[in-house]
Amino acid sequence: MDTLCKIRDMYRAIAEFEARFEKVYQLGLNEGMVLCCLSRMEKLSSGEIAEQLNLTNSNTSKVIKSMESKGFIRRTIGDNDKRQMNFSLTSEGEMKIREIEGGSIEIPELLKKLL
Repeated sequence: MDTLCKIRDMYRAIAEFEARFEKVYQLGLNEGMVLCCLSRMEKLSSGEIAEQLNLTNSNTSKVIKSMESKGFIRRTIGDNDKRQMNFSLTSEGEMKIREIEGGSIEIPELLKKLL
């Protein structure tokens, strides 16, 4: 039971961090993680984003749509397969990443221990 209680505490700490993150940057945690993924790779497909974030295809689609509407990512047609869609950062997305990197959101103590 101790393990389950620790996991509960971690979940609550992550939820607390997400609330702070959203308030400061007007992004959900999954949206921030999309920026993180695309900052490390020039382009990714929605399937690759889903795999990296461990989200369902449906949830990934919603996050991608939100990020596109905010102007942080763009979609392009695949080079070899015209049915394939790839996503990459826009200049606005790159600016948002710099804003996040330069910011300082208080990280809950429990998460600090894990980082």
